[in-house]
Amino acid sequence: MTKRKTKVQTKKGYSNLVGDLGGILESARKSSVRSINSILTAAYWLMGKRIVDYEYRGMDRSEYYGEGLFEKLSLDLQEKYGKGFSRQNIQLMKQFYENYPPEKIRQTLSSKSLKNTLQTSSAQSFLNEISNSFVLPWSHYVMLLTVIDF
Repeated sequence: MTKRKTKVQTKKGYSNLVGDLGGILESARKSSVRSINSILTAAYWLMGKRIVDYEYRGMDRSEYYGEGLFEKLSLDLQEKYGKGFSRQNIQLMKQFYENYPPEKIRQTLSSKSLKNTLQTSSAQSFLNEISNSFVLPWSHYVMLLTVIDF
């Protein structure tokens, strides 16, 4: 059985259509990467908040004195979720939250909305709402954390 090759007649402007469709696809891909970066950055901010809340909730500091908490979190999170949770990265998440507390990111969210969202247990709704506040990728915020504020 021989395959028959058929030549499709293309109308004038077909290459423009292909280029236009390619542009749409490239825009969608770039947009999805930006969205993912924003949501992950918001997640790291929220993780930093939860660590700070845990520390200030009166935990037994002798159990996790100093670096111990970050080391234990690192081991447990890496075991369960894979790479990306080094002790240093977890410390950066905490520092990120401390340097960008809710008062500093409130400009993009209403005060009431932010307070209500922070008090709910739904991380997903919070991440969707706050992700627009973080327009840079996580690595850029990490670099900003090293800048000394005079």
